[in-house]
Amino acid sequence: MNTYRAASHYSSVKVQSSVVDASPHRLIQMLFEGALERIAQAKGAMQQNQIARKGELLSKAINIVAGLQGSLDDKQGGELGADLDSLYDYIIRRLTQANYENDPAMLDECGRLLGELKGAWDGIGDRA
Repeated sequence: MNTYRAASHYSSVKVQSSVVDASPHRLIQMLFEGALERIAQAKGAMQQNQIARKGELLSKAINIVAGLQGSLDDKQGGELGADLDSLYDYIIRRLTQANYENDPAMLDECGRLLGELKGAWDGIGDRA
C-alpha cells in the first residue's frame, strides 16, 4: 500500500510540474491525451464489468472534453469554433450514452474522433 501511495504521489507531482512548464499548445495536447487515456481505461473497466470504475473514468473523460469545449474562443473561432463546439457536444453525449448502454463501440467512436482532433492539433505545433 505504501508503495502504491508513493508511486501515486510521484505521478501527481510529475503531472503538476508538467502542467506548470507546459505551453498553452502542450496543455491542450495533454487534455486530449488524458481524455483518450480515460476512454481506453473505461473500455477496459467496461469489459471487466467494473461498473463503478467505468462510470468514474467516463465522468473524467466527459469533464476533460467539456474543458476542451470551454476553451473555445467564440469570437475568434468562427465557423471552425462552432463546428468544434458541436463535435465536443456530440462526443460528450456519446460518452454518456456509452456509459448508460455499456457499449464499447461508442467508446471506440469517441476515441477515434478525439484521436483525429489530437492528430490535427499535434500537426499545427506551437504555432497555435
